[in-house]
Amino acid sequence: MFKTRLLSGIVLVALMVVTLYFGGFVTLGMAAFISIVGIYELMRIPNNNLKALHAVVQIFTVIYYVLLGAGYTFESYGYYYLLLLTLLLMVLMCFYVFAYPKYQLADVMLPMFAFIYVTVMLSYIFQVRFLPNGGAFVVLVFLSAWGNDTCAYCVGVLFGKHKMSPKLSPKKSVEGFIGGILGAALLGIGYAFLYGKITGEEVTTTLVVAFAAICGVGGMISVVGDLAASAIKRQYGIKDYGKLIPGHGGILDRFDSMIMTAPIVYYLVTLFVQ
Repeated sequence: MFKTRLLSGIVLVALMVVTLYFGGFVTLGMAAFISIVGIYELMRIPNNNLKALHAVVQIFTVIYYVLLGAGYTFESYGYYYLLLLTLLLMVLMCFYVFAYPKYQLADVMLPMFAFIYVTVMLSYIFQVRFLPNGGAFVVLVFLSAWGNDTCAYCVGVLFGKHKMSPKLSPKKSVEGFIGGILGAALLGIGYAFLYGKITGEEVTTTLVVAFAAICGVGGMISVVGDLAASAIKRQYGIKDYGKLIPGHGGILDRFDSMIMTAPIVYYLVTLFVQ
């Protein structure tokens, strides 16, 4: 099991490096693929007949990524995305009203939640990559999410005594939580110097502090993303979201922490670095 998990993890990291390196439509396609698969995993959890609602949210996901690919940024064309969100809710409410009582309110709200939780939030991976020097900045997302997770695991195994959330994740400890944040911050500090070599920019104290803060805050938020995904699985009594990634489960099992981290990194970078 460990060997399978390790090998699939290496392949996954390699694929992410390649797609993020090329940027543009390659990264956009990767983000769209992850979102589409993630929505599929989330929408099939209730085991209800939600195929029509599933199709609706997938169509809106494709439209969303077409807008991003056409260069309609949030900052300049936010009203298009607000319109898209409003139209999605209106379409879902039409299903709710005209098919009543086939769909319960929870059935109708699940696609809305899936669209925001998976599509919108995961798209920030592409949006970070789309920034000037985005190829270097996007690394902060992975340092915050996966770096924090690795550091938290190591500290938790060595020093963990106090359970943080035993009902959602029995193995997570307060010590691991703190160690993960500090570890992510240290990774951010180390990466600041590498960032200077990659981009040719001067490595100032401000930049080092900013990278440490971004990775620390991003790491802290990534834990919320991880526990939120666990809460959904506990509620519906499932172990994994899927079986797409051997040894890891589904797309949402591997990218659950990044769902929360990517938007935080994007806004912190735009506010404090650029």
